[in-house]
Amino acid sequence: MSNTIISLKDVWKIYSMGESEVQALRGVSFDVESGEFMSIMGPSGSGKSTCMNMIGCLDRPTKGDVIINGGKTAEMNEKELAFLRNETVGFVFQQYHLLPTMTVLENVMLPLRYQGLTVSERKKEAIKALERVGLGDRMGHRPSELSGGQKQRVAIARACASHPRIILADEPTGALDSATGKAVMELFREINREGTTIVIVTHDPSIGASTDRCVHIFDGKVQEETENV
Repeated sequence: MSNTIISLKDVWKIYSMGESEVQALRGVSFDVESGEFMSIMGPSGSGKSTCMNMIGCLDRPTKGDVIINGGKTAEMNEKELAFLRNETVGFVFQQYHLLPTMTVLENVMLPLRYQGLTVSERKKEAIKALERVGLGDRMGHRPSELSGGQKQRVAIARACASHPRIILADEPTGALDSATGKAVMELFREINREGTTIVIVTHDPSIGASTDRCVHIFDGKVQEETENV
């Protein structure tokens, strides 16, 4: 039985921009095994963000197959895509995307509403996730009272709280200083050791080199894949 959790097979994504077309992805193919710690690296405009949207079930290919946890996204309706996304993928973004009017605990609890958990169950999972990232003493704080590194840890806790099979991180260290960024990468490594598949989208070669495997994308195509042993 295959252990592949993400598979892109000859994936094209073409956007219509008025009279012209933009080929964001041009025949991209690669697999990710369950439990991998890998990165997708490329400069701005390379297609790596489009790749991330495919893996995160935020978009569907123009042609080719994107298979996430056994499901072909092109064959799903919006409701099915949303279900797959909520059940399978946790997101971490460069700018954290925390709601300023909510406490840290409330921010982590929020996505769990879509999983049908009771308030007490949501609170229990959120507390566990925040303690996991070392923020058990910050649960009543607002995001404005936290450092950048702490905000990113909240975002990671929010992604982990629903126990997703995949965590998809978009430039997760981009807004952090190097020491804080390194600590965040070490946290991702710990989460990966517990069995979660981690995919990091980055333009930073040092981040790409710190994952076990890196898929390099340029001009909408896979340029090369490197193993970092």
